[in-house]
Amino acid sequence: MWSARLAAACLALVAAAHLGCARGDEQGRGAGAAGDPACACAPTPVVDPTLLAFLSRARAAHHAADLAIGAGDRAAAVRALEGIITAPRPPGAPPEVAEVTADTHARLAELRSEDGEFDAAGRDIEAGLRLAPAPSHYQGHLYEVAGVVEERRAKALEARGDREAAARARRRAVDLLERAIAIQDQVITEALRGARQGPR
Repeated sequence: MWSARLAAACLALVAAAHLGCARGDEQGRGAGAAGDPACACAPTPVVDPTLLAFLSRARAAHHAADLAIGAGDRAAAVRALEGIITAPRPPGAPPEVAEVTADTHARLAELRSEDGEFDAAGRDIEAGLRLAPAPSHYQGHLYEVAGVVEERRAKALEARGDREAAARARRRAVDLLERAIAIQDQVITEALRGARQGPR
């Protein structure tokens, strides 16, 4: 699932590059044909190759994490994902970089909470939310994972016999999951409104 999201992001960027070149070609037909030095699309690539490189690197790291988990080496999976967070970033703070990194924090939080590292998982959620401050699919997903983290914390506390703390964790889980639902509802509603209005 994680690598599929990254693949979709890469494909969208490549499509944008081709679309931008085609538009530039149309604008430049009066000056020269496609491939001519005067073609408007030739000197100005739409997509920075460093951004594509970052996304490809991130996709490879998620695949490496999948393989490590399959082999039972969860520590190696965490290291692969942490490499995305510490990797050099393309200049200009492209939104795709923030989105991929936020999603990686969400996956780290899931892995750490599965291992009972609930406080570390919470720090990953906080770091991810700093990268997704506005309502979006990525922000909603982070709140969804935060709810799952608290649900797992509640089960661990219940198993230790601390019912009061478990009840508090369950209440936090419900609040976080409801917030995730509200954010995703907002994302869907705004998308549908934009589709009805059509291009201006």
